[in-house]
Parts: sequence; C-alpha cells; structure tokens
Amino acid sequence: MKRLLTFCVMGTMAMAVMAQSADLFTPYKTTKLRLPSVPLIVSDPYFSVWSPYDRLTDGTTRHWTNDEKPMDGLLRVDGKTYRWMGADRAFLESIIPMADEEAWEGDYTRQVQQGLSWTKPDFKADDWRKGKAAWGSPDLSFVRTHWSDLNSDLYVRRTINLKAADLKEDLYMVYSHDDVFELYINGTKVADTGETWVEGVRLHLDGKLKALLHEGENVIAAHCHNTTGGAYTDFGLFKNISTNNAAIETATQKSVSVLATNTYYTFICGPVELDVVFTAPMLIDDYDLLSSPINYISYQVRSTDGKAHDVQLMIGATPEMALNKVSQPTRTELYGDYVRTGTIDQPILAKKGDGICIDWGYFYLSSVNGHVAIDKSDGIVNQFVKDGQLNSSMLAIESAKAAEMPMLGYVHNFGKTTRSSSFMMMGYDEIEDIEYMYKRYKGYWAHGGTVSIFQMFNRMNSQYQNIMQRCRQFDKMIYDDGLKSGNEHYAEILSAAYRHVIAAHKLFQDDEGNLLFFSKENNSNGCVNTVDLTYPEAPLFLCYNPELQKAMMTSIFDYSLSGRWTKPFAAHDLGTYPIANGQVYGGDMPLEEAGNMLTLAAQLCKLDGNTNYIDKYWGVITTWADYLSENGQDPANQLCTDDFAGHWTHNANLSIKAIMGVAGYAEMARMKGLNSVADKYRTRAKEMAQKWEKDAREGDHYRLAFDRNNTWSQKYNMVWDKLWKTNVFPSGTMERDVQYYLKKQNKYGLPLDIRKDYTKNDWIMWTAAMASDKATFLKFVEPVYKFMNETESRVPTSDWYDTKTGLMVGFKARSVIGGFWMKVLDDKLANQ
Repeated sequence: MKRLLTFCVMGTMAMAVMAQSADLFTPYKTTKLRLPSVPLIVSDPYFSVWSPYDRLTDGTTRHWTNDEKPMDGLLRVDGKTYRWMGADRAFLESIIPMADEEAWEGDYTRQVQQGLSWTKPDFKADDWRKGKAAWGSPDLSFVRTHWSDLNSDLYVRRTINLKAADLKEDLYMVYSHDDVFELYINGTKVADTGETWVEGVRLHLDGKLKALLHEGENVIAAHCHNTTGGAYTDFGLFKNISTNNAAIETATQKSVSVLATNTYYTFICGPVELDVVFTAPMLIDDYDLLSSPINYISYQVRSTDGKAHDVQLMIGATPEMALNKVSQPTRTELYGDYVRTGTIDQPILAKKGDGICIDWGYFYLSSVNGHVAIDKSDGIVNQFVKDGQLNSSMLAIESAKAAEMPMLGYVHNFGKTTRSSSFMMMGYDEIEDIEYMYKRYKGYWAHGGTVSIFQMFNRMNSQYQNIMQRCRQFDKMIYDDGLKSGNEHYAEILSAAYRHVIAAHKLFQDDEGNLLFFSKENNSNGCVNTVDLTYPEAPLFLCYNPELQKAMMTSIFDYSLSGRWTKPFAAHDLGTYPIANGQVYGGDMPLEEAGNMLTLAAQLCKLDGNTNYIDKYWGVITTWADYLSENGQDPANQLCTDDFAGHWTHNANLSIKAIMGVAGYAEMARMKGLNSVADKYRTRAKEMAQKWEKDAREGDHYRLAFDRNNTWSQKYNMVWDKLWKTNVFPSGTMERDVQYYLKKQNKYGLPLDIRKDYTKNDWIMWTAAMASDKATFLKFVEPVYKFMNETESRVPTSDWYDTKTGLMVGFKARSVIGGFWMKVLDDKLANQ
C-alpha cells in the first residue's frame, strides 16, 4: 500500500523535469465541459474569485458567496482597447436607501398571507405592524426589527415616492435576504430566489421591469421565509451613476479550458490573439505552494497577421477584494513594489460564519513585470485607453462608499511585438488566518510568521517557470487518471473539481508541529473541519496525499483524547470558520461521525502499511468501535448526513456505515497484531452485515429504512467492502443495488433516495464506484457531467441539486466533491 503514496506524493516532482519545453499557454488537454462557474483566483475560503459565466466578459467576477470581487482585464492594440475580463459596472447611489444608510420604516406581518393581494398598492395593511429595517437575526448588521424563528415567514410592504426625474435614471433594485425571498413592484413579482441567502443582489430595472414604476406613490413588497439559521430582509432602489467607456470594445472569447491548477482563455483582439492563464499553484505534495495565498496570471499576445503591433495589457481590481460589506471604509495605497488595499478597521478574526467574506488583512498586486498604480476607477481605465499607461501619482486613497472606491491597476507594455509573454501576481495576506484551540495561526506558507508575504511573492517570482511546469504536469496526472478510470468526461470533471476542493480549506501547523488541514462548510452552516465533509471528500487525498487526510482527522482525535470531547463517538465539527475552539453544531451525529472516522482511519493504516498514525488514539477508537457495534445494527432516530428530507429511524445506509466502521476496526487490530480482537470484530461485522441483508432486502433492491416497504436509497457506504476486499456483505448484495439504481436515474443523475428528486453528486460518484465494470460506472457519471455542463445555477459546482431540473437545491463551493475521485482510488488500490 505504501507504494501508492510514494508514487502520488513524489509524482509531480519527478515529472517536472519532463516539462522543460512545455508551452505554458497551451492546456495539456482542451476541455469541453462548460462549468457553472470557472475558477480564476483561488487560495482558501476567503481568497476565492470565480467567473459564473460562459464568457469572461459576461459579468463581474465574484466570490463563491456571489459577492462581487471585480477584476478587469483590458488589452490595447495599436491604440484600440479591448475588454477581455469583467464588465462595465454600475456604481449605484441610493434613491430609496437600504438599512445601512437609513433606518427606513415599513409595514410588516408574520402572519402567512394567502394570494397576492398583500403585494398590491391598494391593499389595506391596517392590522400590520410598523418596523424599522432591516428585519432579521439580532446578531446581523443593521437589524433593527428582530425576526429569526425557524421555518417562519415575514411579509414587508414599503411605500416609496418617485419623481419624474427618478424614472429617467438607470434604475436597480437591490436586496439582501436569508433565506427564500420574493420581491414585488406594485403587485408584480420581479424576484424569486429559492433557497439561498445573499447580500446586495442587484436587479436591473430595464424595459418592462422599469415600466412597473410610476411617478408618485409606489409599493415594494417582499416575502421572506426563514428555513434555518439566520434570517434577513432588506431592499431599496438605486440609480447607476457610472458612465460606460464607449472607446472599449469587447474581445471575442475563442476558448476556455479548465484543468486541475490552470484555467486557460484565448481572446481575439483585432489583429492579435491574447492567451491568459490563471494559475493557483496548489501542488498537493508541496505544502508551501498548496497553502500559498498568491496566484499567477500569465499572458501572451500573438499577432495573427504576421505584423508587429503596439500592445499594452491592463489588469485591475478594487478594494472589494478585502471587504465583507461594500460600506466598510478602506485604505488603498502604494506599498513599496506593490499596491495594496484593506479595511481601515482591520477586525482580525473578528467575524465567523457561513456566507461572509474576509474584511481583514490586505490584497496585493505586485509590480513585477509591469507598473502598478492607484486612482479612481475611471481614471485608471481612461488613462489606459488614452495612452496605455498608468500615470497616477496618488500614494493613498481612503474611501467609504462603493461609488468612491479606487482601482488598483497593473499594466504591462509589450511595445511593438509579434509574439510576447509575461506574468503578474496577486495575493492576499490574512495577517492571522485561523484560531485553533484559542491560539491564532497563519497559513502553513508563513512558517509561524518567519516568512512574510513579500518573501513569498519573491519566491513565486523567482520560481515561476519551475512552478508552472510542475503545475502543468500535475494537471496531466489528474486528467490522465480520470481518463484511465473513466473517459474524457470523467477526466474533465476531475480536472474542474480539483481547485474547487482545495480552496475550501486552510492548511496550517499548530504549536506542537501537527499538520492541520481544515475545511470550511461553505454554503451549509460555516462549520470548520466538519467530519461529514472530511469523509466524502477523502478519495482525492487518499489518492494523492494521505498526510492531508490525516491533517483533517488529527484534531478530531485530539479533541477526544484531550478530554474536552467526552462522548463515546466523534465530534461533528470544531467550531465556525475561522474559529476552531470546539463543536458548535446543535445536534450530534453519533453513528455517522464515529463510522466516518473509523473507516478513514482504517484506510489510512492500509496505505501506510502500519498503525503508527492511530496508535496513540487506540483507546478512543476502541470506544467508538464499541459504540458502532452496540448501536449500529438498527439505528435509532439519529441525525445523519443525508437527512435533507427528514431523518428516519432504522436507516439502512447508516447501518452500513456502522458495519464498515466495525470492519475497519478489525482490519486495524489485525495490523496491530491483536488477532483475537480482530477476529472478534470481524465476526461481529459479518454478523451485522448478514442480518442487514436479510432485513433490508426487498426483492431486487434494498430499502431506505428496514421498516419502510417500497423504498430505496443509495448505499454508497458499502463501497469500502469492495475497496478492502473484506467481503463482509453477502455476495451479490452490492451488484444487486447497483443494477436497481440504473432504473432510477433521471436526466441529471441518480436521486439520493425515493423521497425526493434531488441528489448529492459526491455520493453518486461513490455509488458509481461500486459498479463491477467501467461501462456501468460511466452510466452514472454521464448524467453528472450533463448537470455540470447544463445547469442554470451558475455557482461553483453545487453538490445538492434536482436531478430533473438540474437546478441547485442548496450547497455550493463545498469540498465534498473530492468524492469524485472514488473510482480513481478504487483502481489504484486494485492495482497494488
């Protein structure tokens, strides 16, 4: 087993030599998968910028939360300017302000309203109450009227007066909500969000939407339903005060390909083609680069008519890179060879939660290979359009409003050329990145503060060629493994998923020298190092670097070993990101988390060829194994990771998890030389599995719950019996359910179970890996590819979506899609 680890961890180092002559601007393989959102600049849950569009110029680049993190890209060719990244942005000024500017008053009720009469101007709201915005959970910003009950409704009516001059403006409705939200203008619905929570959504009122408003009195009405967690409602009307630069033409996007560490674009800009490569150097065997807060943007211009052309390139960003809310005051400044921006307040590690962005630390643009400057946004752009330069002499700019925000600009002047290339760097120094057991730590790359962000920039600059070559070879390995285990579609899925998974983590080292790799439960509840994320994402790390898998588990083991967690099963989490001081989740998942930890521990021992990693935790592990043995045969009414439609007692898949946990304990005991213990637990696991098969069997498949007739569910936890060749379950059990699943697939995949049409695509890939042959495996993969290629939910790939509509139900940007590598793991283990 150790041979697998040695190959994978040393692979990129060995292969780097092969790439000396590689063309860094040509992808190893051209990909056809149209991702719902394309990774551009990614490092961790905070420094994460994506393009949720088919073309890079279709809109503003965004954080995975959907908050705007604008980056602009321009190319000037013989005096003519082309936009290749970003879009002309609307800078908004309030006509009817939101709660951050004014404690506006509206009528509201908590009583469920039938029909739509309550949205109309002539509705009499005499029995409604008066309240001041915003409405929501008391701990949220600008909340003045409390509303946070779970599974509850809020209805708000706001009467506004508009002048004729207002209606001549370029108007936007802006709203913030948590969770399900509907917005109406004078009785007509203009927004219906579904289950999500977003701040500062902009709705452009053009054409028919603007015609809904009239001079004089208007009514804006909103309905918000809070399902769980925080609640929030606020809305207002704004005008666009920016002016588009007519001298800028949109470049024609020719191609985009997404591989593991690189995103490749090519654009046509008149007589020149521009190649751009966004690189996050997340090499899984190099912890400095894996945790690096710096990304490359490489660029190349090529004349297509054989003539030399005068070419300049510009890349710009705004202080929004360092903001949680656009109303926060910022300072943007020249800082040596850099321009940087950050909030004035610098509330380091002061915020925790799910759908938030960082508002401490500093975003940097390096001047390496170019020139940097700061100025008003239109000043930077207009100067570049005029002469291809940045002539601003400003040293620092402080701003408190979105409309006042400056631009950080970078320009590279190619001069007259037929073909030239270079690169630039942008990065983010969080100052302090995470708190673990009441101590604060920087990311691994900083080595306890002995390496500064500037030293890291210098390393990235000096090693650019080598790092880019290694990234290219890593891309090749990920793609080729997917191709070998599946087909081109599977290879493209894995290539697209890699940065998505890594960027949902923070890698650091604690005072005791432990390597720690904590996930953030993005768009779920914001928990840090959640065990039921660690479990589904495991295949990626078990394939290529099991030490990172240990780095997700060590803290959970230590939490129990320390005596801080005393229950006879594993904790669910360690806190709310980025504060990891102990579990915060309100309900335990006893069988779920104990089974997860034991199964993964067993797999790690198999890869290591010994039990050294878990020896110090053997007492804790034994306690968990006994809990599974005693409680896992027929689960009581316990929470588990798949309780989206409610948790049922007698859950058959949860029972499998317990059985495989017991089997995993037996495997570890055997490796420790405890043969009598191994025999005991091996026998127990077999007994449990045989009874399971009898109790769950329903003709040609197995039930969702032992006592529920005419039901079924994915039994993905059984895959370990195949990987380990333990044969705990009776022969034919796995294949019987796999064949049944093929009859239940919808357009975009296999539902999670009989109750709903939605699914979890991480579990689909686990289930698919249970297939006995590649052809059957691919029958499950193709609908997942189709979902990613066609979904209208333009977010970093959702793992919870409807298999008939292809629309996101919930969850995005989560690390669980590391589970896509289960078939690769199966094949690697089978070949040992």
